[in-house]
Amino acid sequence: MADHRALLPVAREAVAIAHRIVRARAPVSVRAKGDRDLVTDVDVAVEEAVRDFLTRETPEIGVLGEEHGRSGAENGLWWALDPVDGTANFARGLPLCGISLGLVDGRRSVLAVIDLPFLGADYAAVEGFGAYAGQERIHVSAATALPDAVVAIGDFAVGEDAWPKNRARLVLLEHLGARAQRIRMLGTAATDLAWVAHGKLEAAVILANLPWDTMAGVLLVREAGGFVLDGDGTEHTTASAATIAVCGGLRDEILGAVAKALQSV
Repeated sequence: MADHRALLPVAREAVAIAHRIVRARAPVSVRAKGDRDLVTDVDVAVEEAVRDFLTRETPEIGVLGEEHGRSGAENGLWWALDPVDGTANFARGLPLCGISLGLVDGRRSVLAVIDLPFLGADYAAVEGFGAYAGQERIHVSAATALPDAVVAIGDFAVGEDAWPKNRARLVLLEHLGARAQRIRMLGTAATDLAWVAHGKLEAAVILANLPWDTMAGVLLVREAGGFVLDGDGTEHTTASAATIAVCGGLRDEILGAVAKALQSV
C-alpha cells in the first residue's frame, strides 16, 4: 500500500481555496445543465480555481471535475472533485452542501478531504491512517438494530429513464421507513458519507455512483471502520452502480433492503 500522506496538504489547500470562494460568493446565475440538474456560477468558479491549483501543484496527476470533466493524465492517480456537492441546496441558500476532493488510484480512493463550508466541519482521510473530523479521529456508529438507525437516502433520479430507478427508491423507502428510527434525504452525497463516517448516520444508500460525488466520502467511511459496497454487496469502486455506506452492525440488513428494492426494477 503506497503512502499518500505527502499529498494531504495539497488536498487541504485545494479545498481551502474552494471554501473561501463558496463562503465569499452567493450564486448570481443558476442554470439547468440537464433535467432538474443545476449549476451555478460559483460551482464553475470553484472548479476552475481548484483545477488550476491542482494542475500547478501536481501536474502528474489528472483531474476529474463535475463541471469540466477530465484533464491531464488518465492513468494511475487522479483527483475527483465536486466543487459544490448539493448545488440545489446551495442555490436556495440551504446550508447542506459540501466540497469534496478525493485522490483515486485506478478505481479506489486513497485520500479524501471534505469540507462543509456552512456547518464549520471538515473531514480528511488517507488510506491506512484513519478518518478525522478536524483533529478528532472518528468512527462509524456501533448500532446493530435498524430501529436505532438514522439512514440517509440519495436523491431521486431524473431524466428520461428515471421511473424504473425511482421505483427501486420507493420500495427502499417503504421498507426502511417502516423499520428505521428515521429516514433523511439531505441532497448531498458528500455530507451523507461524511456523517456515516462520523457516526451521525448509520447508513447512506445512494443508488448511483458519480466519482466526484462519492470517492472522497467512500474512503472516509472505510477509514472510520465502515463498509462501502455496490448494490450487489461487492466492494465499491469507481465502476460501481450504487454507493451503499453502512456501519458493520447493519451491513446485512441494509444490503438486504437494497437487494429487495433493486429486484423490483
